[in-house]
Amino acid sequence: MSSRQQTRVFDADGFILHTTAWRETSVIAKVFSRDHGVLLVAAKGAKRPFSGLRTVLQSFQPLLLSWSGRGEVRTLTHAETRGILLMPSNALMAGWYMNELILKLFAREDAHPALYAAYAQALARLASGYPQAMTLRRFEWVLLRESGYGLEGPLPDFDDPGQAESLRLRIRRHLEEYLPDVELMSRKVMMSLRQQG
Repeated sequence: MSSRQQTRVFDADGFILHTTAWRETSVIAKVFSRDHGVLLVAAKGAKRPFSGLRTVLQSFQPLLLSWSGRGEVRTLTHAETRGILLMPSNALMAGWYMNELILKLFAREDAHPALYAAYAQALARLASGYPQAMTLRRFEWVLLRESGYGLEGPLPDFDDPGQAESLRLRIRRHLEEYLPDVELMSRKVMMSLRQQG
């Protein structure tokens, strides 16, 4: 049974990629689920002061999510954390960049468990202070492979700082060659911050 036909999903592993205010007290969340891909859920009442969802529906936190419905936007019925990742402020832009790549490159309800695992691993590394450059290269490598535009050649040693710049340029050229129309606001912000620093 495809996820478009399912009426109820219980305790699916997922992350919030983006939220948008909806009506007075609710939000629409773009969710990245391990087994269901990217989908939209309506979190009714999530903006109310005493709503349990208000504190749970945060980006970069591993969640268990339950929803129901058949349409383009499902109704979120339950959400709880699966642990807390304390993301340093200097890693937030890298996290938003990964979120934006997933949202721009993948169709809704197309599950990619390998990408989900790479995303979860990248967030854990960013939260632990691991170097952002190599964390992002590792994630981008898996993302390109999962999108069908993978790079050829052997798997790089992502932990080798000496490969960081050449790998960054190689991946960037590959993204620009195969995905020329994908404009990423987070990449522009990161580049401007790098130039200022």
